[in-house]
Amino acid sequence: MQKIKILSLQGKWLGNSAKTLEWYKSKALANKGKFDLLVLPELCHTPYFPFEQNEKHFDYAIAKDSPIIEEWKNLAKLLNCVLVFPFFEKRARGVYHNSVFVFERNGSVAGFYRKSHIPDDPCFYEKYYFTPGDTGFKTIRTSAGNLGVLICWDQWFPEAARILALSGADILIYPTAIGWDLHEPKKVYARQLDSWQTVMRGHAIANRIFVLATNRTGKENNLSFWGNSFLCAPDGFIIKQLSTDIATMSAEIDFDEIEQNRRIWPHLRDRRVDLYYDILNVWNEQ
Repeated sequence: MQKIKILSLQGKWLGNSAKTLEWYKSKALANKGKFDLLVLPELCHTPYFPFEQNEKHFDYAIAKDSPIIEEWKNLAKLLNCVLVFPFFEKRARGVYHNSVFVFERNGSVAGFYRKSHIPDDPCFYEKYYFTPGDTGFKTIRTSAGNLGVLICWDQWFPEAARILALSGADILIYPTAIGWDLHEPKKVYARQLDSWQTVMRGHAIANRIFVLATNRTGKENNLSFWGNSFLCAPDGFIIKQLSTDIATMSAEIDFDEIEQNRRIWPHLRDRRVDLYYDILNVWNEQ
């Protein structure tokens, strides 16, 4: 059996980066020795600034070699865990990404990903800030399993999930910042949350793979982040789920479930790759 223990931290913006990151750090240290894999939410070191288009928010971005990055690399080593750390990346002058580092237990870099699908909707004006990622979808092999790391809006695209599953991922990990626009009618809230969870459970089922979504929570400007971080099994069964409160979520999973699921439900075996090429050209035929 290949079992790992996961700690997912559902935090919120506490007014400044130092205070916010200290909360995440304190929760991780309080659980030291109890987990192999630690996951933080999208843009965990900043407020959710894309609620508006304002050039001053670019000041939140940090370089890949910033002191914050070094601190969390060292924390992975201290905690003896694989650590998924999302951040707002300043790549060069005028070039910014929504990115994630994956650190190995010894503090080395196991992998790196830049968000590929960038939304542009009311209160989620991310195209103003983030250049689409150029890393592609590559499974990150670590001592805590093979990780398929994506970010938030990537959740809605089955192609990304399928590529990572086919390249050997044991678990899809989605650091996330999603919530309700307080200007929307409350009657849509439950349906939006259900849609968000259902599409990721669908990725788990279609690929027979574990899925973890780690969301932020709290109210920021016109947004109320809905939390509800969850972990589901390869059959879509929800192993654990949080509410809207600031919280930690821990669970143990066994990657052998993937093999068991794929023997009974051989979706990957029955793919018809020879019939799928049209997906690349269908829009050209309209």
